[in-house]
Amino acid sequence: MKLSCLPVSWYEEILTGKMSLRDWLSFAAGLRLDAVDLTILFLQNKSREDLQSLRQLILDSGLELCMVTCYPDLTHPDRGARAQQIEGGKTHIRMASQLGAKLVRVTAGQSHPSVTREEGIGWAVEGLRQLAAEADQQEVLLVYENHTKGAPWQYWDFSQASDIFLEILGKLDDTSLGINFDTANPLVGNEDPIALLGEVKDRVVSVHAADIRAAGSLEPVVLGTGVVPFHRLFSNLKETGFDGWICIEEASRTGARGFEEAVSFVRKAWEEA
Repeated sequence: MKLSCLPVSWYEEILTGKMSLRDWLSFAAGLRLDAVDLTILFLQNKSREDLQSLRQLILDSGLELCMVTCYPDLTHPDRGARAQQIEGGKTHIRMASQLGAKLVRVTAGQSHPSVTREEGIGWAVEGLRQLAAEADQQEVLLVYENHTKGAPWQYWDFSQASDIFLEILGKLDDTSLGINFDTANPLVGNEDPIALLGEVKDRVVSVHAADIRAAGSLEPVVLGTGVVPFHRLFSNLKETGFDGWICIEEASRTGARGFEEAVSFVRKAWEEA
């Protein structure tokens, strides 16, 4: 198991410049992580030279870049907007490749009120297929997440419900698309994460380790203090031979302590599973 972390708790600080990416990398290295994750929000308006400098900064920190998390809205009701989202997604994949990322996390899109189930599934499949092909060319792996609500979004994820997520995934069996399995997101929708993992475990490439206070809500807490059944999930992953990336999605907003406790918990839970 290789460990990375996405600093959701510090999104605002990094985006507003109160914390630099250098500061985040230094802190992550102190946690003895193998890698870090970055959101595409951190990379907006960066030139090729900026990306090259950031790649070197990551290497100098002794870390790798595991994943760039992106939020393509492939289910937008406007055809032109969907085309822009696909082209934007391709650009983000190329940026991630330039940074040396292993994975690019993608979503199906938002649950726009006017979009029918049939339309949304068709558009999501079409968009994800094109993005997977671009990722193949850039030699990074595209991973599709059982998502809830993207940071820059107005609506919840179109494929938040497991039946829609699985239907989209099933239509992409002939692509290289993998899965970034989020441990908490099924519970946000009052679904069973153990059952969903059982349906997709053979395609899981990476795991977003996240925790919430109670089922049916989206209230992040320090990992191991909420309702996510980590030991059962990790045991099931180990049974499949999974030895990939576990990416801590630290969103508890408890400062450095939240990150430290999350890293310690995941390492211990994985060993005990």
